[in-house]
Amino acid sequence: MEKDPSVNVLGGALDPCSTAPLTGFFRDGHCNTCVQDQGSHTVCAVMTAEFLAFSKYVGNDLSTPRPEMHFAGLAPGDRWCLCALRFMQAHDEGCAPDVRLESTHIRALDVVPLAVLRDHAV
Repeated sequence: MEKDPSVNVLGGALDPCSTAPLTGFFRDGHCNTCVQDQGSHTVCAVMTAEFLAFSKYVGNDLSTPRPEMHFAGLAPGDRWCLCALRFMQAHDEGCAPDVRLESTHIRALDVVPLAVLRDHAV
């Protein structure tokens, strides 16, 4: 799998999102992407209780530990490379998490307008 260039939505080098918990499609701590990443895990989101409840409600439980998948579960304050479509869905429902722009891959802009990302920037 060949990674797309590591560029953030501001045009600079893509900063790490999180290594604890280890995130990213490649589990390299960055919101890198490639053709095989059909979910576009490109938005570096800061989890909130509201967003985690929403995500669980719509079928993607990110808070429950899954030891068999080496996943401890996420808690408010954790950073995670979120699917761009899920972020947009949460935004439309009024419960989008905060975003780290320097750690959000430029390919997120294929789905999420920069103005929306800026509205949620920390």
